Amino acid sequence: MPSRDSPSVDGVLVEWGERLFYRSNRIVASREARLRSGVGPRAAVIRDRIRATVVRRAPQVMVKVTGGGRGMAAIAAHFRYIAKGGRLPFEDDRGVVSEGREALRDLVWQWQYGGAYIGETSHRREAFNIMLSMPNGVDALTVQHAAREFALAELGDHAWVMVLHGHQANPHVHLSVRAEGRHGQRLNPRKVDLQRWRETFAEKLRGWGIEAEASRQAARGQVRNYEPLWRIKAAEAGRSTSARERSKSSPAAARSREEAVEAWINIARGLAASDNPADREMAQGVEQYVRSMPFVRARDLTFGRAQARPEVTADRGASREAVPAPRGPERGS
Repeated sequence: MPSRDSPSVDGVLVEWGERLFYRSNRIVASREARLRSGVGPRAAVIRDRIRATVVRRAPQVMVKVTGGGRGMAAIAAHFRYIAKGGRLPFEDDRGVVSEGREALRDLVWQWQYGGAYIGETSHRREAFNIMLSMPNGVDALTVQHAAREFALAELGDHAWVMVLHGHQANPHVHLSVRAEGRHGQRLNPRKVDLQRWRETFAEKLRGWGIEAEASRQAARGQVRNYEPLWRIKAAEAGRSTSARERSKSSPAAARSREEAVEAWINIARGLAASDNPADREMAQGVEQYVRSMPFVRARDLTFGRAQARPEVTADRGASREAVPAPRGPERGS
């Protein structure tokens, strides 16, 4: 039976949960949290995201741009690599599955002469190489199904080819995407696009019954900088490159972490005020989760009682009633 305060608690969860989990991807938010109208169904989705992150510690998906071909010679070489010279089957955006060296040569010809001509070399990227991966233990064919649905949702106007590598420890799919779309627009993925891609891939995996999350590092309390693949390969080849800082220390990263902590605190307050014992138990889990974050451990956080749901302005960007920011460590502590 719904608790008496469920409307206000649900409102808090939707407001702060969508900021935390769907910050850059209103497309996925609309598919999952807003599939049905009303605050209640959206709050139910947010509760499940909280349980997956805090309680079940669901695995995080990986979506990474590993490079791109500047010309057909580089693109063809990548085709041969991901398909193991034609020994592995590959699938294109039309759903056609092919295999063998002759089929690979046909694919190269289609990409080079179908649409705008791609020369053997080019001054710009004519394709982007993307890898979608899950940890060991996840069914490889399910990863392939989810990757196909991801590509159809996010890359619908572009030609692409997909190969499953299910023979390695972590099942993953290689996607090679033609940069120029059928209507002339060019693919140019930015950081916000990569996060949206992660969220879309995680959504597709959940649709196949696989536990998967795509929360931002800030939402998980992580501050690590990962080296891009090109920098790792350059270092292995002896081409010196300056190393990146091991942790994210920019003002933007710090601001993102503070916003995530603020969202978690408000979620914990809302759950703690619920009449539902399961909500109150989850509030304790959220508090423990936040206090375990590396950049939070030395700080004195006040979770306190639940705050009233902030009144949201039309653009959803800011509330009229600001929740007090977490306090820093007291002097002498």
